[in-house]
Amino acid sequence: MKVHRVLAPNPGLFTGAGTNSWVIQSTGRVAVVDPGPPIPRHLDAIRQLVEELEPVAVLVTHTHPDHAPAANQLASELGVSAYGRASGPGFRPDVVVADGDTIGVGAVQIQVVATPGHAPDHVCFRVDDALFSGDHVIGGSTVVIEDLQEYLQSLERLRGTGLSVIYPGHGDPIRDPDRILTEYVEHRHRREDEIVAALRAGATTVGEIVETVYEGVDRALHFAAAQSVGAHLRKLVDDGTVTLPDGAAEWGSHIRYLPEERGS
Repeated sequence: MKVHRVLAPNPGLFTGAGTNSWVIQSTGRVAVVDPGPPIPRHLDAIRQLVEELEPVAVLVTHTHPDHAPAANQLASELGVSAYGRASGPGFRPDVVVADGDTIGVGAVQIQVVATPGHAPDHVCFRVDDALFSGDHVIGGSTVVIEDLQEYLQSLERLRGTGLSVIYPGHGDPIRDPDRILTEYVEHRHRREDEIVAALRAGATTVGEIVETVYEGVDRALHFAAAQSVGAHLRKLVDDGTVTLPDGAAEWGSHIRYLPEERGS
């Protein structure tokens, strides 16, 4: 198997240098993972890479706008199906995949691994000891999450499974997967401790937690940070540590810290 990267020209605060579109090649056949946004020169670069090969599939890890919107167009032009877990803005899968499904590309089998947490429809694609991780794990940073319980479970199901490389949706390939997966889990536990500490210190809204926990982080990222804080708070609700009186976990949402009320 050969793996090629085509970097989309969509750099930014949330995309880093841009979205990695990965081309998996085996015995003259190829599959494209996450063709990204429909930027003509990016799609041209992918087409040029695969023009002497036989396309088999276009694969989408999740439906965020920096990963999926070019998939249907590219799949149609290449004469193949677009595979994904669900429909989303600018994308509808021709084939809906489920955990454990396989897609053959030449001599290799690509396995679908359900990894919700960053997004409910997120999947990774595994070939032997290589993982194409989308935004589940990225190079050089952590990710925004929607559901913390699911995210932690998704990280744990990959640890210790013999991975030797992760090809992420952003950043460089990760050559020590188990160490990075462990760091991701530990980071989330530290973040939970920081959120609880902020509540103990008097924070009463999501925004106040973000201002405390993410002090020093570019304020343009605070809105995204609030999403991850919300995911942590929903877990803390399940743990019986906090309540969300208005039922929401948005910037201005109020939080009641239960251990303080019980005098602990």
